[in-house]
Amino acid sequence: MDELTLNTIKVILPTTIAFFAGMALTPLLTHYLYKYKMWKKKSVTKATDGRDAPITAKLHGDEERKTPRMGGVLVWSVTFLTIIFFSLYAMIDGEIASKLSFLSRNQTWLPLFTLIVGGLIGLVDDWFVVSDRIDYFAGGMSLFKRLTIVFLVSIIGAWWFYVKLDTANIVIPFVGEWNMGFYFIPFFMLVMISTYSGGVIDGIDGLSGGIFSIIFSAYGIIALSQNQIDLSTFCFKIVGSILAFLWFNIPPARFFLSDTGTMSLTLTLTVVAFLTEQVVVLPIIALPLVLASGSSSLQLLSKKFRHGKKIFLVAPIHHHFQAVGWPAYKVTMRFWVIGIVFALLGVVIALIG
Repeated sequence: MDELTLNTIKVILPTTIAFFAGMALTPLLTHYLYKYKMWKKKSVTKATDGRDAPITAKLHGDEERKTPRMGGVLVWSVTFLTIIFFSLYAMIDGEIASKLSFLSRNQTWLPLFTLIVGGLIGLVDDWFVVSDRIDYFAGGMSLFKRLTIVFLVSIIGAWWFYVKLDTANIVIPFVGEWNMGFYFIPFFMLVMISTYSGGVIDGIDGLSGGIFSIIFSAYGIIALSQNQIDLSTFCFKIVGSILAFLWFNIPPARFFLSDTGTMSLTLTLTVVAFLTEQVVVLPIIALPLVLASGSSSLQLLSKKFRHGKKIFLVAPIHHHFQAVGWPAYKVTMRFWVIGIVFALLGVVIALIG
């Protein structure tokens, strides 16, 4: 079997297995989530700045829908189990099986770490959201607490790149490599926190699943072009897991991605972008995340410095389009289209730049 064929199988096979594994595990997961009523008991009534948010409350209607959170468990758990399966298979069976394993120190250890750690932290936050048993965390961790946790994870990630992987480079398209030296550490931390803020894209059935699958597909292509086969396989295997989630998240959703999914995926996306040294094109490839995060930030700043005046009817921007009368499916599919177009543009810039 030639190397090209083997690499192709290495990328496609785990992706396919992840999809079917996710499809098989979903009934078990949703049975548990519905049995224990893992949904918000009240709609969001306050904005991040503490002001009343009647439009947001009307759009979400959590207490009426009774749709469970924690759907992101499917994405990171299936990804993890698939990696373990191929690693164990490589230990048991011969040479070809060992070549199909994609767990490697320089390509997949760190993204796997952030995927699992982010997923577990988000899972705890989701538990606080759906449970009224712990008064201190009622309704979930505050934005400050979540950002503090992301800050700590970003320190670990920056240290791993700078010390363990001995890298501080990013590629500026059409210019070349730039060694940032020690400044790589705060830059990495800033990017991870900013990317995490894009997790607010999770707000309409099917929206976040489609967007994240597009983004990770783009970076899978970039990694493949760099001959980072393990990293490419990792990205596409996440895509397979997300597509299984998306199958059940298309309206009407059986569950939501929620914090355990968005934290896991946004933190991992940051690591993948730096491993490919293509973090500069991240805002292009992940434009929908930028729009969601940016619109929320602009809304907060406008209300703070313009005496309560808003730019959008409601933020993030995808909810603004809902508020002006767009059906949810139209918002979702148009964001998918935008996501595909700009992901392709980002890939092209990364490949020729």
